[in-house]
Amino acid sequence: MQELEKRFKTKTANVGIIGLGYVGLPLAREFLRSGFRVIGFDNDAEKIRRLQAGKSYIGHIPSHQIDDMVRTGRFAPTADFDRLAEPDAIAICVPTPLTPGNEPDLGYVVSATEEIAKRLRKGQLVILESTTYPGTTREVLLPILARSGLNCGEDYFLAFSPEREDPGNARYTTGRIPKIVGGLDEMAGRLCRILYRQVVVDVVEVKDADTAEAVKILENTYRAVNIALVNELKSIFTDMGIDIWDVVSAAATKPFGFSPFYPGPGIGGHCIPIDPFYLSWKAKQFDNPTRFIKLAGDVNFRQPEYVVERLEAALKDEGKEIKGAKLLILGVAYKRDVDDLRESPALRIMHLLRDRGADISYHDPHIPRITGVHDFVEWDMTRVPFSSEALATHDAVLVITDHSGVDYRAVAEHSKLVVDTRNALGGIRVDKGARIVKA
Repeated sequence: MQELEKRFKTKTANVGIIGLGYVGLPLAREFLRSGFRVIGFDNDAEKIRRLQAGKSYIGHIPSHQIDDMVRTGRFAPTADFDRLAEPDAIAICVPTPLTPGNEPDLGYVVSATEEIAKRLRKGQLVILESTTYPGTTREVLLPILARSGLNCGEDYFLAFSPEREDPGNARYTTGRIPKIVGGLDEMAGRLCRILYRQVVVDVVEVKDADTAEAVKILENTYRAVNIALVNELKSIFTDMGIDIWDVVSAAATKPFGFSPFYPGPGIGGHCIPIDPFYLSWKAKQFDNPTRFIKLAGDVNFRQPEYVVERLEAALKDEGKEIKGAKLLILGVAYKRDVDDLRESPALRIMHLLRDRGADISYHDPHIPRITGVHDFVEWDMTRVPFSSEALATHDAVLVITDHSGVDYRAVAEHSKLVVDTRNALGGIRVDKGARIVKA
């Protein structure tokens, strides 16, 4: 432990990161900036090839940064998991999705841990960063690592430190976000704290790994529940002729007791749509149903249907139906100014509209093409150019993701009908233009 602590403080330790996606790649960048050597592991050969060539595959991480990382000679992207014996600290940053039955799928975590167990040596710190239910580090990782024959807390150390990545957030990048750490024992917690203290603005050590896991679940469940609240109020206030966006903006002027959350077409990304289900699944083991959380999930899950219903009513007022209508989707990423399609509500809305016979096109400045299987639906679409002609030739334009690079004044001027789910056109006034419906 003393040798490991010394290597962390002097930044002479080698750091391994398994999973070079939206969490692992920014984390590797921070360790490199701080002076560590990093081995990045991923079983996606195309990702490794691009990284080795100094190319990025994540929109908010420019290629010149990847090129700089590789040129230092301190960053080694690889698919060779035999090199897992080299790092002094190994961070697991792999996805934790849901099964089709909305139960935790820890397949990636288990696979990564098994790879570590085959090469685990004395003097290593293993850290799980993937979001999961409380108890995962102790109940899932520990038994797998025990197959190595080494003793946890003596030969090696095990901890949990949840990722808090916010893709596209220029203000709060990885190094500027306080890090939660919790060890399986006191020594593991201390080592994890010392390691991350070298690379992030602040480290908050909690009692144990279970507590750290619960912190992350609380953060995302808190957001999911409050988003569900404003989504439900959106429907109620709309029926009353009240604009929910005006209400939230005014309420946000209160300097205490209120945190603003805003409605939308549904929730996306890897965390908020998924994490509450992890907690609900775990709670069942204690015979403690999460009724409140489940209700919030139901409200958020229904939002794409609500958007379609609002569109249907708006088209009906124009004497048209969804079947056969030409519809342009503006923004398909799950959030503003990123190229991330994970769990995007736009895809579900498009799926619903396609099933009802609509002719769908899309434009997203960050996503030139949608391919592959998303939410168990096969997609292969190429974006259409953004132009006044494209806006004018569609029966309706649906603003699903409010990217900052889109000219919303042009949308208001040249479209026939706009269904705005993000208040992107709020405050825009034109003499002649689209009929705007909020959803």
